[in-house]
Amino acid sequence: MLVVLSTYLGVFLRKLLVTGGAGFIGSNFVHYVLENTDDHVTVLDKLTYAGNRASLAGLPAERFTFVHGDIANPELVDSLVGNADVIVHYAAESHNDNSLHDPRPFLDTNVIGTFTLLEAARRHDVRFHHISTDEVYGDLELDDPARFTEQTPYNPSSPYSSTKAASDLLVRAWVRSFGVKATISNCSNNYGPYQHVEKFIPRQITNVLTGERPKLYGAGENVRDWIHANDHSSAVLTIIEKGVIGETYLIGADGEKNNKEVVELILTELGQESDAYDHVIDRPGHDMRYAIDSTKLRTELGWEPRFSDFESGLASTIQWYKDNEAWWAPQKAATEAKYVEQGQ
Repeated sequence: MLVVLSTYLGVFLRKLLVTGGAGFIGSNFVHYVLENTDDHVTVLDKLTYAGNRASLAGLPAERFTFVHGDIANPELVDSLVGNADVIVHYAAESHNDNSLHDPRPFLDTNVIGTFTLLEAARRHDVRFHHISTDEVYGDLELDDPARFTEQTPYNPSSPYSSTKAASDLLVRAWVRSFGVKATISNCSNNYGPYQHVEKFIPRQITNVLTGERPKLYGAGENVRDWIHANDHSSAVLTIIEKGVIGETYLIGADGEKNNKEVVELILTELGQESDAYDHVIDRPGHDMRYAIDSTKLRTELGWEPRFSDFESGLASTIQWYKDNEAWWAPQKAATEAKYVEQGQ
């Protein structure tokens, strides 16, 4: 059964509750929805260090509401879900390094928070879409031609990815046991505007912009399958509108690049020598390769990425960080100080 909630005729507006909507991927989704639909969006965000209210600046007040709060707060969640047509669940603790230093917040948000939302969706019979990651599948060998599919067994390797795997399994159980109208998407690594400077691509871009040398874990051979955040947003909206309840869809744009290639592309785009970076000690359990097979999403739901060329998407992202120093500069010094403490 296809669940279609499209209402672009102006007669009825969907009311979307977007958790984690002040974070990187969530804020890009909010911008995308408000620019491409007639929907109303309510964002629920705890505004931890990764959430930034400035990422939602300038949105139309008549179609956008912000609520500062915790997805693990049952009373608050219930009051918001009761007034929503669709829950789009982006909120997560998502930094692998942080999960190795202190796993507890990842359990609180990724597991208990997801449980709290699912229970509210169950009570109010509200459509639920769960945003997950390809990291739940573990990693692939560098010389393995395979890519992750919806049938790939879970094999998480960090506290972060294991809690995301747990949240995925909760969603599936609530669909099967309680009839919650949910779908799941597992996406490859996102890049684009509004990403915290602790993350790989914006860290390297902002290092160059501030006169610092980029940092590369180990030999830089680790491969990620990159997708622009706008393409992720369009895929999520497609799944909400056309996705089959209970199904999982993998989102990817065929953007495999190793970290060394990405750093060298950033340096070249910014007019630097391509080898002007430093190697730092690799992090524990660093997954070698992620690769997404998004055939199901493309063939069954008709989705295609706009930024199929990683280089053009990266150039657009670099330009955004050049143009928006006021957004990222307040984060930069504290982030680099933390990395220095960790020897990275």
